[in-house]
Amino acid sequence: MKIRTFAACVPVMLLAAALTACSHGDAGSGDADATLSYWASNQGASLDNDKKILTPELDKFTQQTGIKVKLEVVPWTDLTNNTLAAAVSGRGPDVLNIGNTNAATFESTGAFYAFDDAAFQKIGGKDRFVASALATAGVAGHPPTSIPLYSQVYALYYNKKLFADAGLQPPATWEDLVSDAQKLTDPAQKRYGIVIPGATVNSSMHFSFIFGQQHGGSPFDKDGKPTFTSQGVIDGVKQYVDLLSRYHVVNPSDAQYTDASQSAGEFAHGQAAMYMAQTSGINVLAQNGMTPDQYGIAPIPAPASGQKVSSFVAGTNISIFKKTKHLDAALQFVKFMTSSQEQEILNKAYTTQPAVKDAPAAFTDDKQKLDVFTQILADYAKPLPLVSGVQAYQANVGGAVVSLIAKAATGATISDGDVKVALEQAQQKMGAK
Repeated sequence: MKIRTFAACVPVMLLAAALTACSHGDAGSGDADATLSYWASNQGASLDNDKKILTPELDKFTQQTGIKVKLEVVPWTDLTNNTLAAAVSGRGPDVLNIGNTNAATFESTGAFYAFDDAAFQKIGGKDRFVASALATAGVAGHPPTSIPLYSQVYALYYNKKLFADAGLQPPATWEDLVSDAQKLTDPAQKRYGIVIPGATVNSSMHFSFIFGQQHGGSPFDKDGKPTFTSQGVIDGVKQYVDLLSRYHVVNPSDAQYTDASQSAGEFAHGQAAMYMAQTSGINVLAQNGMTPDQYGIAPIPAPASGQKVSSFVAGTNISIFKKTKHLDAALQFVKFMTSSQEQEILNKAYTTQPAVKDAPAAFTDDKQKLDVFTQILADYAKPLPLVSGVQAYQANVGGAVVSLIAKAATGATISDGDVKVALEQAQQKMGAK
């Protein structure tokens, strides 16, 4: 899933209001010449940009199969509420995209088609998919109700010139990253070792998860109950906040960045030597005038004694509503969208990574960057918890980390106790006892 903030919950009145937006009629007429309705999440620079990318591919599908596709590109700000409303009403599209972190939430509605072994055979087989991406498709032990479509992971972007001038190599451990950041920080020159999107709630949750995983922590137990105050989670949040609170390698003004694109601008303009971002960061840096030869990519390093986790598996999945009257056509469409050819075309257009093994990543001409992102997705990425409360987790833990960053920006030192209290409060908001 791209970096975006979702509501922690969907009030009943909001669902009712969203029903109007979902009133597209029944899923189909059952005619031999089917017309599928498809809600595509906004992946490109704009809704129109998505239409320009998708329309020729959908036309290609129609030419191959005779099945027409009625496209509607839905902003991420509307997609979750509209999807839940469609699940409640039974009136929605045949096929739609979802953020993969919502897979468990949507599965719990019972409104989505489950891909059993027979269904997987109809779309080309389960073994075609990258294992880490497929792990986001639904709750473990259940047939998945979504199929990975576009994948993203985090990586460490570093300024090649600043590193070369300082005689540094890309950091292999977190201790190296801190040491390099200290050497590259020069407040008098308005340059810091690393930039963070300090006031961005979803990014803050992402980093708390990644660093918590490095310390062996998990925000939920096997029963799906929140364990935000476990030591590994506390250590992970502390690791992130220490960049500002303890090591002072982050500009305190970064605590005001409410959007990841703001931190990208600081990195692109040479005001920070390192920047942690997803695959789509390549596009954002280009928009800020930074060329690919000016920066390198490396996995986000773990502490020397930690687990080698560099990212969660971000991305977008594709699902079929159970009430579709055109199931065979919908399965053909999912097979088409996840085919090697379409995976290469669409993921190149969106600067995302293919979710199938036999489609090469092609979102940049730089082989080093492609190889690093591919390795991170295959070997160093973990799926976010597949629990129905993941949206509340994002809001509450992300909000707690943002508050700690804001406190550190005032010059305060953040202790383990401060982190624990903030996470306790976040856990209480989840209704934990």
